[in-house]
Amino acid sequence: MAQQETSYDTVFGKMAVEQGLCTDTELRRSLGELKARSKVNPTMLRDIMVELGYITESQSDRLKVSLKEQKAAAHRIPGYKILGKLGSGAMAIVYQARQLSLNRMVAIKVLPKRFSENPEYVERFYKEGQAAAKLNHTNIVQAYDVGQAGGYSYFVMEFVEGKTLYEDLSAGKIFSEKEATDVVIQVAHALAHAHARGLIHRDIKPKNIMTTTGGKVKLADMGLARETADIEAAQSEAGKAYGTPYYIAPEQIRGEIDIDGRADIYGLGATFYHIVTGRVPFMADNPSDVMRKHLRDPLVPPDHINTSLSAGISEVIEIMMAKRKKNRYKNVEELLIDLEAIRNGQMPLRAHSRMDVSVYRELEDGVDLEFEDDIFKREISQRYRMTIVVLSTVIAFAVLMIIILLVHLANR
Repeated sequence: MAQQETSYDTVFGKMAVEQGLCTDTELRRSLGELKARSKVNPTMLRDIMVELGYITESQSDRLKVSLKEQKAAAHRIPGYKILGKLGSGAMAIVYQARQLSLNRMVAIKVLPKRFSENPEYVERFYKEGQAAAKLNHTNIVQAYDVGQAGGYSYFVMEFVEGKTLYEDLSAGKIFSEKEATDVVIQVAHALAHAHARGLIHRDIKPKNIMTTTGGKVKLADMGLARETADIEAAQSEAGKAYGTPYYIAPEQIRGEIDIDGRADIYGLGATFYHIVTGRVPFMADNPSDVMRKHLRDPLVPPDHINTSLSAGISEVIEIMMAKRKKNRYKNVEELLIDLEAIRNGQMPLRAHSRMDVSVYRELEDGVDLEFEDDIFKREISQRYRMTIVVLSTVIAFAVLMIIILLVHLANR
């Protein structure tokens, strides 16, 4: 799906990050050390990462075995010639291949054997393919086939020659207002197509948005997509937070059943925020704290971080990321009207008219107490109790002073 990366070390490093074994910063340091040492003595990235203490020897061995297994599995898929690795994720590796029957380039996502033997993972994998197959849009990566071979599950899709927004952000790029707006408009059109067919993506983020060498934007990875009409699936997922912490909508954090397209608008807003400011909307040391901030903390307006941004684009992002979905754009079509206005140098009238009402409603609604985490509830309760204690003390002191004053006046 992304530009071909034939380096074993590159794929190994990406897998380590995706599986949460090390951070992006640690990987960059390891790659820098690899480059420096290779001039003197050739070495492997995995050995350096173990030496630096970023991963353990056993973790390195598991990644090595996983890479070997998936490479072997990919070559067993009939009708395709594997040309190289494109990238990796927490659950799969993606390869570039040639479909022999049609002589066209494709991308093949292969599920590791340990997941392929788990019915739940296989079902989710197939659902991803089925969801993608329902969509046919220029801004969505097209699905071609899903199947099994040699005990491995695979998913064949359109090959996109380009890169993800995440790769640009990792390289330190901050998008201009014009460039970012154009990207978001194309993703919004993709979402409008999906929503019209009853599908919500639920995982909009820079890693799932690609730009081709020709400037076309493609929305990828339908792994968490769900049909809005699938009540059974919604009920089975009730109370569980599906999504990526940095970009997840509050209602997804709470595991609400009636998730709709406005959750994707929030995720797109968080992505919009990231690409124009160079930072995620909410940062914390662990995922649960990040999600708590999505639920509770006010959003720092993006034009306060990147002062070159217009007030209009900041308003649009703030409405997209309203904590309560009723305060966001009601659908992608409404959002697109404002995005087009921004692109044409005009004020986003819908965001502008919603701005004061949205802020008032969020203040009026107060802190959201519908947290799944009991710790959040206790923290808020403690703050309220402390406030009541302070107010009670102040009032008692004031009453006492009034009584003393009255007694003093009576004795005169």
